[in-house]
Amino acid sequence: MAFIHRRGLLLGAAALGLGALTQRAAAQTPVAAPPAGPHTHAPLPYGFDANEAAIDARTMELHWRFHHGAQVANLNRALAGQDAFAAMPLDELLMNLSRVPEAVRGAIRNNAGGHANHTMFWEIMGGQGGEPTGDLLAAINRDLGGMTEFRNRFNAASMGVFGSGWAFVTVTPSGALAIATRPNQDSPLMDGQRVLMGNDVWEHAYYLRYQNRRNEYVSGWWNILAWDKIAARYGAAMAGTLRV
Repeated sequence: MAFIHRRGLLLGAAALGLGALTQRAAAQTPVAAPPAGPHTHAPLPYGFDANEAAIDARTMELHWRFHHGAQVANLNRALAGQDAFAAMPLDELLMNLSRVPEAVRGAIRNNAGGHANHTMFWEIMGGQGGEPTGDLLAAINRDLGGMTEFRNRFNAASMGVFGSGWAFVTVTPSGALAIATRPNQDSPLMDGQRVLMGNDVWEHAYYLRYQNRRNEYVSGWWNILAWDKIAARYGAAMAGTLRV
């Protein structure tokens, strides 16, 4: 029995060591340049550790570098030879999915949606939380019942996504707000709606720190929102210049 116990300890230690080495190797592996195409993987507007109040630096790096990076690369691959669609801005591409050839429609739907969703996601974080002011707060009070009610409803929507997906706040050109959810990497842009803000509730967005405790991630996420950036998106929506 003692031999078996010692053998189990040794095997466990070896597995932990291998996991640590694999993690370090992954962190040091350079990202291959994506195939040439119309869409680019923009740098984060802050460091990987900027959102530690809710999302750890390692998750931020993996999420941006590998998940979002792969979506940009795969989108460019899917658009190869599709000159008319490759020339479209990302939002127009998503609004015209029904026109995309069926052979590449699924790949473009998933990867263009993911690219748009993540581009928005990185933009609205890196802040200190708190609450909005001005026109945005007035719209939240008018359409979403005030900040407390808004947070409760948005958290419930985030928790209600079965499996992988997103919770969003959509915004009309007149500034009206509504809460929506979408599965996988679908975007309200696919239905002609603009996105004010949204939270990624795929497990890869939170699993390293929270494991299956999505509720803790959803609650903590409010602490890293940059309300000035969200307010700028609100103003752009009413000006007709908000894209993704």
